[in-house]
Amino acid sequence: MKLYNTLSRSIEDFKPIDRNLVKMYTCGPTVYNYAHIGNLRTYIHEDILEKTLRYVGYNVKRVMNITDVGHLESDADEGEDKMLKGAKRENKTVWEIAQHYTDAFFEDIEKLNIKKPDVVAKATDYINDYIEFIKVLEQKGYTYMANGNVYFDITKVENYTKLSGMDLDQLKTASRDDVSVDIHKKNPQDFVLWFTKSKFENQAMKWESPWGVGYPGWHIECSVISLKNLGEQMDIHCGGVDHIPVHHTNEIAQTESYTGKPWVKYWWHSEFLIDQRGKMSKSGGEFLTLSLLEKKGFNPLSYRYFVLNSHYRKQLAFSFDSLSSAENAYNKLKSRVKSIKESVDSFPDTSELSESAIKYKEEFKSCLEDDLNTANAITVLFNLLKTETMGSGEKLRLIEDFEQVLSLDLLKEEDRDEVHDEMSEYIEEMIQKRQEAKKNKNYQMADAIRAELLKKGIALEDTRQGVNWKRIN
Repeated sequence: MKLYNTLSRSIEDFKPIDRNLVKMYTCGPTVYNYAHIGNLRTYIHEDILEKTLRYVGYNVKRVMNITDVGHLESDADEGEDKMLKGAKRENKTVWEIAQHYTDAFFEDIEKLNIKKPDVVAKATDYINDYIEFIKVLEQKGYTYMANGNVYFDITKVENYTKLSGMDLDQLKTASRDDVSVDIHKKNPQDFVLWFTKSKFENQAMKWESPWGVGYPGWHIECSVISLKNLGEQMDIHCGGVDHIPVHHTNEIAQTESYTGKPWVKYWWHSEFLIDQRGKMSKSGGEFLTLSLLEKKGFNPLSYRYFVLNSHYRKQLAFSFDSLSSAENAYNKLKSRVKSIKESVDSFPDTSELSESAIKYKEEFKSCLEDDLNTANAITVLFNLLKTETMGSGEKLRLIEDFEQVLSLDLLKEEDRDEVHDEMSEYIEEMIQKRQEAKKNKNYQMADAIRAELLKKGIALEDTRQGVNWKRIN
């Protein structure tokens, strides 16, 4: 198996530290709002990585943090506190906000058939561990106190920018004359390990510490949670490419200073989902969530299929037209699999595969081992469906095998006429808009709405009693 390693900036043979167990860490959500579909793209690719490792024969222990303690909008200790921002927005406590959006996140990943990590660790459950971690760094001379806060001194670390490959000038978080710059830092890239003083006088989440009542900096939680659950060294650390220059760079600095050992063997990063505005984010008004896609009539697994047809290291451009095309292709794929299922009574009893079947299985595995080339793996699936060199029963066995990684519910039994509640609500809403458009003599819009529904496999029929609709694919 080969994976791209951000640390070496090259594709490497994957060789875990312990052949019997791959230790994997994934940066989890900050639970102050819903995850947007750009976030979810990264979690889908991480899910594929974990399932591929299991598929090719490794045991995996995957750990993910839940950031339920306030941290700032910028990775560099700047901006507004996200948890406090969410609490103010919804007139709830920060604890209520954290629980609500944690639950929402796991609902999203369940809809996308993302496997829940083996260990899910809430940041607020590790406060005492952060304090002990900081004490060790303090004893080793990596920290300093300023304005009541504990800072990590990056000049004490050799090759601080080895992950990003950037020089320190590129990493400046703001110009020196910017009023938002923390004037108490010795160096612009130094970061806070423990806050007792910040611009948030009414910070809701605070704990006792040797340095005063306060709260941890953001970077510390991933270091400590991984050390506690995976030990001093691990195989793979995952996250989005936006974490490379600051968050993951700071994680490496503090963790390797703490242990005195190389920490992560392979750094794995997923690229951005972009739209016409650029990188997908929660800023700029309404942002795209999985629930919003559902309200517009899309199946969450159509989005998973859309994501799997791209490579995790390439930016993916999102539009509703491209998602509609992906959903149509996904529905056709499911229909073809269903036809194969209907042509056989049961899976073959024999455990041996034909030479042709083995060839397809090896091709599928080879695509995944090639730095997770999921688009090519799906091509292998389509070629399997078309081939005449094997029977339907053997095809079903291979589809079941491929589904260990793809997780697209290709073999799941469904009522062809069943439409989930969100889709039904969407259709009725579109019918109402079409009626309003016709009433206002806006026939162009009415026709556009009918065409949009047709693209989703929904046909409208105007009758004297009203408008009826039915599935046509």
